[in-house]
Amino acid sequence: MEYDTLILGAGAAGLMCAAHAGGRCLVLDHAKAAGEKIRISGGGRCNFTNMYAEPGNFLSANPHFVKSALARYTQWDFLDLVNRHGIAWHEKTLGQLFCDGSAKQIVAMLMDEAAKADAAVWLEAGIVEVAQDDIGFLVVTERAGKRRTVRAQNLVIATGGKSIPKMGATGLAYDIAKQFGLSVTETRPGLVPLTFAEKRFAALAGLSLPAQVSAGGANFDEGLLFTHRGLSGPAILQASSYWHEGERITVNLLPSVDAFAALKAQRQAAGRRNLGTVLAQMMPARLADFIVQDWGLSGNLADQSDAALRDLANRLHDWDLLPAGSEGYRTAEVTLGGVDTAGLNSATMEAKTVQGLYFIGEAVDVTGWLGGFNFQWAWSSGWAAGTAIKARMRGIPQA
Repeated sequence: MEYDTLILGAGAAGLMCAAHAGGRCLVLDHAKAAGEKIRISGGGRCNFTNMYAEPGNFLSANPHFVKSALARYTQWDFLDLVNRHGIAWHEKTLGQLFCDGSAKQIVAMLMDEAAKADAAVWLEAGIVEVAQDDIGFLVVTERAGKRRTVRAQNLVIATGGKSIPKMGATGLAYDIAKQFGLSVTETRPGLVPLTFAEKRFAALAGLSLPAQVSAGGANFDEGLLFTHRGLSGPAILQASSYWHEGERITVNLLPSVDAFAALKAQRQAAGRRNLGTVLAQMMPARLADFIVQDWGLSGNLADQSDAALRDLANRLHDWDLLPAGSEGYRTAEVTLGGVDTAGLNSATMEAKTVQGLYFIGEAVDVTGWLGGFNFQWAWSSGWAAGTAIKARMRGIPQA
């Protein structure tokens, strides 16, 4: 079976590429439905992009790699597509854009765009073998118990990373990259809850509050959530991408309060109150009780010197913690690392040493922050590869 372009992966990046590649294009995916990660994202409403998406919101061994694709297909370009399809949306917080209705609308939109480009989509199609000969690429796929060999001039790898294996995520993209001589950087779970020894925060499970979390030189002011296993919430998920096993994190429990000034004022006004009562006025009571016990605090405010209050305030603003680990790929929203960008053309996403081979989306060593950034990378990188393929098939010289 002959095609111009074969795309492995019917997720965000793969469908976006199919919508722009043109020619005879076939998309293969092992799942029963296309865009499964899109469907479950954003609580079922899909945080499809972010108004403030820019290169600084992405992690990569080469932070400059994302600039070309992001500049040429922006969040406003994708929002225009969403509007053309009549999908109602809203901004939630920090520039995050969600569907008013269902994430399925985004999947339907992408499938519609792919269909307009005459791209075919085969679902429940497993990949048995990938090879290359003098003519092009050969992929053996198994579908409905039958094996077929598909040949194409262009092969696009959009199979994602290792995150959420229960949905079928594997390291297939990395295996293919290595097969064709491309390097793969170290991979690890990203945007993932952190765990602590002996269920340290189990008594606080379900409690949330605004906080600033710092890890690996990055700081995030968002919500923090205590869980039975450790810490989660947007601030922790963001920081987890900068955290490495064995490193410490710090948590500012009162990011908008001068704790020392507040404690000193309370000592002047109500010195007979104990520390737990005063802390409960500054944060959730359950957390205040936990801190009193965990930190071994005792006595009334009147008993505390300025030095003691300053030490307490510093600890509230800079709580030093050592995570035992993370919840791993099981709950990670993304995979950090991936196909080394040093081997890819940033304008086209094509492998520098293998003509016609492209890597896009999460498979690449590009990871966005929480809040729609990873979807924007899928749209931008998918568009870059798709338009490059279309131009090549028309004989237009590529960068």
